[in-house]
Amino acid sequence: MKSGNFFKKHIAKKIFMQINDLSARIRAYENPIKLATNRVIDSGWLVLGPEVKKFEQLFANYLGSAHCISLANGTEAIELALRAFGVEQGDSVATVANAGMYTTTAMLAIGAQPFFLDVDLTTRNATLSEVERALAAGVKAVVVTHLYGLAAPEIGQIAQRCAQQGVPLLEDCAQAHGASVDGRRVGTFGDAASFSFYPTKNLGALGDGGAVVTANGAIAEKVARLRQYGWTTKYRVELSGARNSRLDEMQAAILAVFLPDLDAANARRRDIAAQYSTHIDHPDVLLPAPAGPEYVAHLYVVRSAWRDALRAHLRGMDIAAEVHYPIPDYRQPVFGSRFGSFSLENTERLSEEILTLPCYPEMTEAQVRQVVAAVNAWRA
Repeated sequence: MKSGNFFKKHIAKKIFMQINDLSARIRAYENPIKLATNRVIDSGWLVLGPEVKKFEQLFANYLGSAHCISLANGTEAIELALRAFGVEQGDSVATVANAGMYTTTAMLAIGAQPFFLDVDLTTRNATLSEVERALAAGVKAVVVTHLYGLAAPEIGQIAQRCAQQGVPLLEDCAQAHGASVDGRRVGTFGDAASFSFYPTKNLGALGDGGAVVTANGAIAEKVARLRQYGWTTKYRVELSGARNSRLDEMQAAILAVFLPDLDAANARRRDIAAQYSTHIDHPDVLLPAPAGPEYVAHLYVVRSAWRDALRAHLRGMDIAAEVHYPIPDYRQPVFGSRFGSFSLENTERLSEEILTLPCYPEMTEAQVRQVVAAVNAWRA
C-alpha cells in the first residue's frame, strides 16, 4: 500500500466515542501533572511522604471529615474499613448486589458472609427498609453504596438507625465523590467511608488508589496500621489481617492537582446528564430521575426492556454503551450453587435493563448532541 493511500484511509476512519475519554483529561492537565510528578521525582520520596499527607488533609477538609487514610485501591479501602470495624471470618455484612461485586470481594477476603439487600428501582440504591431487614437478621456491619454518583436518599435515616442498633455503617463512595445530601457530603454520614481513585472516577488518579475517611480517630489509627503490615511500631506486627496497601506519592500529587476542580467537573457532569434527560425522548428508554447536588453523574444509566438492541444500535453509530452491572453478586460463578434459590426482584430486573451512556466532563456539546440523536433515532 502506498503511504498516501494509507494516510487517507486512516483520516477517513470514524472516531468511536468512548464511555470516558481519559486522554482528554490528561491533555487538559498536562502541565500541572508534569509539575507535580517532577516535584515527586526531585524529592526522592516515593511512598508515605509529604504528598500523601498533603492530599489526605486536603481530601478530609473537602469532605468535612477529620481523617483520611489513603490506600492502594478502593476495594482494599472497603476491606480494611470493615476489619477496623471488627468484622471477622464468619460475620454477616449487609451489602447491595448490583454494584459490581467490589464490596462482596472485600468481604470474601475477610471470610465474612454477604447479606444481600435489594435496591429501589428508581434510585438503584439501598433503602432504609432493606437495611432494617438486615439489622433484624443480626448483621455485624452495613455497607451502603452510593451508586452511579447518586447519594442514597435515605442515608441520614440509615445512619441513625444503624447507630441506634450499635451496628457500624460504611459508606461506599467510590462513585460519588462530592455528592451531598442537605449540604453534607457523602462519606460523612457513616462510621467510615471508602473511596476509590481509579482513573475513571469523578476524582481519579492516573493509576489505582483509594482511601478510608472517618471522623473516628480509633478507626483511622487502625486502618493506618492495617495498610502497612499491621505495624504498631516499625517491624512490630500486632494486627492480623493487614497488608501492604499504600497510595504512592506520585498519585497523591496528581490527585491534589485534580481535587480543586472536582466540584466544577461534577457540575459539568450534571449538565450533560440534564441535557440527556431533557432531550432524549424515546418511548422505550426510561431515563433516571432528575437530581441536584445529591447526584454527581458518575454514570448516566438508562433502562430499556430491549437494552441489548439499544446497545447494538449505539455501537453501530460509533458510540460506546456499557452495562454497569450485568450480573448480581449472588449470581456470580464464584458462588456456584450457594445462592441458587436466592432472588432479589429489583436487582435482577435492573441487571437486565440498564445501559450506561457516555458522560464525562470533557465531552463536547457536539458529542452530547450526537448521543441524544442516536438514542432518539433507535427503533426498538
